[in-house]
Amino acid sequence: MTTANDAPLLELVEVSRHYPAGEGVVVALDRVSLTVRQGEYLAIMGQSGSGKTTLMNLIGLLDRPSEGSYRVLGQDVDALDSDELAALRRDVFGFVFQRYNLIATASAAENVELPAIYAGLGRRAREDRAAHLLQRLGLGDRLEHRPTQLSGGQQQRVSIARALVNDAAIVLADEPTGALDSRSGAEVLALLRQLNEEGRTVILITHDPAVAAEAGRVVKLHDGRIVEDSAAAATAAAGTTVAAEPPRHRLTAPDLGEAVKMALRSLKANLFRTVLTLLGIVIGVASVVTLLAVGNGASQQVVDRISAMGTNLLLIRPGAPGVRSSGDNASLTPEDAAAIQALDNIASVAPERSSGATLRYGNKDYATQVTGTWPGYVSARDWDIAEGGFFTAADLRSYAPVVVLGQTVVKNLFGGGDPLGSYVLINSVPFEVIGVLASKGASPMGGDNDDAAFVPLTTGFMRVFGSHYLRTITVEVDDVARIDETQAAITALLIERHRGEDFQIRNMASILDTVSETQGTLTILLGAIAAISLLVGGIGVMNIMLVSVTERTREIGVRMATGARMRDILLQFNTEAVVVCGIGGVLGVLLGLGLGMLAESLGVPVIFAPEPALMAFACAFLTGLVFGFLPARKAARLDPVVALSSE
Repeated sequence: MTTANDAPLLELVEVSRHYPAGEGVVVALDRVSLTVRQGEYLAIMGQSGSGKTTLMNLIGLLDRPSEGSYRVLGQDVDALDSDELAALRRDVFGFVFQRYNLIATASAAENVELPAIYAGLGRRAREDRAAHLLQRLGLGDRLEHRPTQLSGGQQQRVSIARALVNDAAIVLADEPTGALDSRSGAEVLALLRQLNEEGRTVILITHDPAVAAEAGRVVKLHDGRIVEDSAAAATAAAGTTVAAEPPRHRLTAPDLGEAVKMALRSLKANLFRTVLTLLGIVIGVASVVTLLAVGNGASQQVVDRISAMGTNLLLIRPGAPGVRSSGDNASLTPEDAAAIQALDNIASVAPERSSGATLRYGNKDYATQVTGTWPGYVSARDWDIAEGGFFTAADLRSYAPVVVLGQTVVKNLFGGGDPLGSYVLINSVPFEVIGVLASKGASPMGGDNDDAAFVPLTTGFMRVFGSHYLRTITVEVDDVARIDETQAAITALLIERHRGEDFQIRNMASILDTVSETQGTLTILLGAIAAISLLVGGIGVMNIMLVSVTERTREIGVRMATGARMRDILLQFNTEAVVVCGIGGVLGVLLGLGLGMLAESLGVPVIFAPEPALMAFACAFLTGLVFGFLPARKAARLDPVVALSSE
């Protein structure tokens, strides 16, 4: 508190305000000059259309003069930008509106705290100050009540408490009794009188002479001009006055927690619309998570099938490069396989010749694929023996009539019986079953690896195939890092032996790389398709936020009148979009995981990884930032006067 002095608190000099109207202009204020000193109780009176509301907007820094100068605490407002004007409103003025202008979704205490939030006051200090003011105004038991739960007089007292929460030196009351009954109006006028007696400057806007009579000074307006000013008869309030200090222009903003709290409160107020908005984000995020999980699962399944064949393998087949071989080309022989076995970095070599044949056991016949090969086949193909053993080099040299069966053949010929030691007929030639291979499952092409029988290559040439050429030579290398070097050595060897290149070599490691790249591309494609739904959800968020800005225009005006700067409004509305998308992102990730688990239970290969879920959530978060920015920017750029007058 300081003693009142004669320094002008507010000073308007030849101020005019014009508004465009068609090809002309409307003069709302015409060369108005007015000086207000600390501690005064001033009533600005006039009928509708006299310009008093325009004058109030100019005094409260909600509008700027078209001509003339206006100084607040010695500062020329024409030199201030919108954020500096907001800071001046926040620290100097407290607004009391005719229609209260309380935020419907906030409690009485939260409405009172609003200016303090924009002043950067801590949460505990805000709450204590709001509670103290409401208790002083007789609303101590109404702190958590919403505006709709309060009478008109109680709402106006909440509005007065809001005007005082930042210890404003000037209380600017616009028709504060206009919407009240006579008793409530008298209570509000008594409060304003008390505030003035405590030393605050009170500026009262009214059309009622009885209300204006409460003030110590009355200024009458007519057609935008001052026609009467009782300043000569006015006396400043006795005692002390609340000294108005220049705003400190603090770089404050509502803390993130408070912004999120306000966002949740607003979203809850329109719950059904919020749910519909969430739905687009949830579907988008869930699509990303589920499709990428399914895509990764399918990719891994293909890779596993190829890996099951061995990634350290070289497959040599007859036929010149680029020419599709029918398998009947006689360019590869067992001697080629023996020559390759002698090269460096060779772990095993398995020449192969196969053909379809019918196996008979007892009275059961079964058609399958019979392959003649060397003992190194099981090592090259990484295929375990379940029972018995594989044929040996001795069996190969002695043309032994022995056979090793796959699980599918065993199941069809022997059912649940033990095949070891039994004889099966292959093309009417008896072969002893000496082993059963472990289950291998599906081949990369979708066939059944277990539907096969294996005999020594020499025996197969003599008793099954009838010709002595190979369909494939499978080479297992020791060091896969040198597989390209080994491939080059084999190529050179066979060209020298055949005096030309009448063969093809497939490098399984390079095939696996190619398949992995292809599957990766398909996974990206699936992710892109899913991202489209997320984009659609983002557009929905932007649309809903634009509607929200339109519906809450008056609320935005109230926030601006209580000190919110452009960046505060921008933060508030962008936070709402981010909160919607953030909640949608979390729900979408959970739904996506659930759908993935459901698909897995139905036999679809699925692989969950944290990266797709994190990426989808991050995209949802960024969607809120990006698609919420335009509506938030629109809200931040609203004119305070236009926003407050919105219905």
